[in-house]
Amino acid sequence: METISNEIEFVKNQVTSNYQVISLNIEGITHNESMVFPNGEANSMNWILGHLIYIRNAFLNILGEESVWDGEKFSCYNRGEIPLERKAEFVNFEELKSYLNQSQNILDAKLNTLERFTPGSSTDISMLCLHEIYHSGQLGYLRRILGKPGAIK
Repeated sequence: METISNEIEFVKNQVTSNYQVISLNIEGITHNESMVFPNGEANSMNWILGHLIYIRNAFLNILGEESVWDGEKFSCYNRGEIPLERKAEFVNFEELKSYLNQSQNILDAKLNTLERFTPGSSTDISMLCLHEIYHSGQLGYLRRILGKPGAIK
């Protein structure tokens, strides 16, 4: 039982830490800044944040929770999409921040009530945590490209 408890504590720490890094990196970014595609091809902050939320929905679903948005309506943020070709569908950056906060609140509440993960879900959950770490770092670089000071001190 202790191993399971440690596993949940580890994931709770990852989810909270990732949320803090993401929040710091998007702080003070306007919608127009979030729409900048560096070099005319690298993903924008808007797409990366939307993509993080899109994938967080899968995380919520694995834990038995509902998504914070309709995946079909927000499919422009799905893996494999070409963001530059779908930028007209992007959501306002402040709205994306709201969806991020909603997903965090649900994840926090769910992880605080779980006694164990369902069999086989640990691998998926660990990959989703890694996914967030990867993209939260991208947000930090994009922040600097936009001329903002680094957020992680």
